[in-house]
Formats: sequence, structure tokens, C-alpha cells
Amino acid sequence: MFSTDAEYEIVTFTVGDTKAGTKMGKLQLKNTEDNSILNCVLWEETLNRFDSKVFRTGNIVKLISASFNEKFNNCLVSVLEVVKEAKTGLDENQREKYYSELMEYISKIEDERLNSFLVRYFMEHKDKIKIAPAAKVMHHNYIGGLMVHILECLQFAEANMLMSEYKFNSDNIYAACLLHDIGKIFEYTVNLESGLIDYDETFRKEWLTHSQYGFTLCMSEGFKEVAKMIAAHHGRSDWGAIIDLNEKDLEPELYFIHLIDNLSAKFGKICVAKLEKKEV
Repeated sequence: MFSTDAEYEIVTFTVGDTKAGTKMGKLQLKNTEDNSILNCVLWEETLNRFDSKVFRTGNIVKLISASFNEKFNNCLVSVLEVVKEAKTGLDENQREKYYSELMEYISKIEDERLNSFLVRYFMEHKDKIKIAPAAKVMHHNYIGGLMVHILECLQFAEANMLMSEYKFNSDNIYAACLLHDIGKIFEYTVNLESGLIDYDETFRKEWLTHSQYGFTLCMSEGFKEVAKMIAAHHGRSDWGAIIDLNEKDLEPELYFIHLIDNLSAKFGKICVAKLEKKEV
């Protein structure tokens, strides 16, 4: 049930079509007191009264007028107000800083062909890389979030390689960190005004997943070891991995990249609010 006194954080917001051909918004809210989840519906006439930035992930809102539908287990929202606007993501200076740090890691790659490819690719797609989110919902879902996630992976990988007795090929590890999610620059769209993230339908028609894109990109360039790490970074086939880590006789690097990626996704600078606190 909802409460008019409670404050909720917006988790996700999507707009779809009803069978009648009208628009319907689906809004997922998290109670800031007990973290319980409330699934809400907004009909087209309600949607038309709001600017899209009202539904930005992370916004804190109050439900002013709503009714709970027990049959469909959702809350029909008529009126809500924004209590506190969330930040849309990294500002321009922060985006430039993170991009420069990624380029510094590329400079550590000694293999000339791999280094040259990465410099060329990151320069060619600089504008997309600087604004791309790392996800729609799960982690780093804000403007510039992909760069934050990639940099965390690079930093985690570097620290662990220094501690390990295993002889990693650091060039390939850095490249896998840089490219494991690079397909997301095409997979998602992000509105720079509202911060709202959505899927790019053209990408979804052409590619199965961003992992498939990254794997194909590296294979086409002849970087087979990097491609294999990207293929396994989701860990399990039912999580989107091309190579399931339950298979036998796999290289340690495949597990390493999966664990590094998962560490950032679970415990890194997941949202802008956490990022701001760590940079103060």
C-alpha cells in the first residue's frame, strides 16, 4: 500500500502502449524508509500533465493522489510531486576527467596493435562513450555511468594483478575491462536533459546483446583472447554470457574479468549520489 506521507525514490520508468492504443507509464518506486517496492501505473492523461524529467531515476517523490489496485498488485497514480531532483549524471568536467583517465590506461598497453586500435576506437566514439550509462536499471545508470564502471574495473583489475602470483597478460586484461561493455554506447539512449535511459531499438534488432557486439568487434580485429573474456564476463549463459563459466578447462582470465565486472556492478559507485559522496 502507498502512503501520502511517505517519500519514494524512483527506480525505473517506462512508457508503453495499451491494447486500446493509448500510452501507459510504468513506474517503480522504492520507499525511502523501509526499501519496499511499489509498482505504479499512470494512464496517458496523467502522463501528459508531467515533464519527463519528473520520472528521472533517483528522484524523490510523494504520491499526492493514488489508488491501490489489489487485483493487479499495482498503484494507479493520479498526482505526484517531486521532493528532490536527482542528478542526471556526470557534468561535462567530470566526463572529460573520466575519459582522460580511461585514455591513460590505454597508454599502459604495450602491444602496439592493441594500443593503436583502442586509441582509434575511443577517439572515434568519444562523444558516445562520455555520456553512455552502464545500464538502464541495474548499476551505474546515469550519464557517464559507463566510464565510471569501466574505470572501476580497470582499477580493481590493476590492484589485484599486482597482488597475484599468477602472471596475467595485463594488456589483454586492460583491453577486456575497456571493451567488455562497449556495446552499451549503442545499446542505450540517454536524454541529456532528463537523464532518462532507454533501449535503442535499432541496436536490439541488429545485435543480441552488448556482449555479442564486443566479442564480434574483438574477433574481427584479431584479439581473440580479449574476445573470449568479453564472451564470459556475464558468468552464466542465463545472465547473457556467450561462454558459461560452468564449462570445464577455462582460462583463469575469464573468471577474473567476470569477478571484476561483478565487483564494480555490486559495490562500486553504483549511483550518482554515491559517486558524489566518494568524491567529496
